[in-house]
Amino acid sequence: MEASQRDRAAGMFADAWRTGSTVGTLPFEAQPRSQLDGHRIAARTLDMLGLEACGLRLTSTNNKDIPSPLLQDSLVEDEASIAVAALHGAQIFPAIAGTLAEDLPRRGDALPIFATLHPVLDITCWRFAEVPTTSALAAADLGGLGRVVIGKGKRLEAMRLRVSVAAEGSWKRGIEIDFEPAFIAAGLAARRAGGLERGSILVVQLSPGLPLVPGTTMVGSFGRLGRVSAHLI
Repeated sequence: MEASQRDRAAGMFADAWRTGSTVGTLPFEAQPRSQLDGHRIAARTLDMLGLEACGLRLTSTNNKDIPSPLLQDSLVEDEASIAVAALHGAQIFPAIAGTLAEDLPRRGDALPIFATLHPVLDITCWRFAEVPTTSALAAADLGGLGRVVIGKGKRLEAMRLRVSVAAEGSWKRGIEIDFEPAFIAAGLAARRAGGLERGSILVVQLSPGLPLVPGTTMVGSFGRLGRVSAHLI
């Protein structure tokens, strides 16, 4: 894929970020042919917007892992109010964030070492008018980065946690999840991208998402890791 066509696609995404509009169909020549093309378009979009990543976020499209930059502006605190109308094609996912206790070098395949782990509600949002169906398009649109609601951090070792997301006042039996493999995959993706500095954040989604319903408060329960919530308005 030629650099001029990547710039063309990135310019359309940058305009959508600035204006809150959506991107219809990319011109044929500007469509990413591979996930690598998609990552390059995303990186160029951030350059155009003057934004820098504070970590990496790992999502999935059609059972393929999609690593994407995590932006400081996308992080919001526990109990935040989220305007649903501003998020196109949004869903809410339980996730876990880890803050790196030391630099993550380019080489290696071990589980990253975290200072703290955090319960997360990962709320996706797409710049595309239609939710992308390929990993290449998803990567170009930053893996659907929307709002990442992050709860209080704890010092915990990797373990199995019973995880659920449900509307406040309702009850949902959680799914027991071993999140270590997801963090190993996120660490490998970060290493392939050049590594990360201490203090950077890795976010991994843990289970299928739910639609957003305005007027509800969604609560994520993560066993020993705690809870996190978001008010949908």
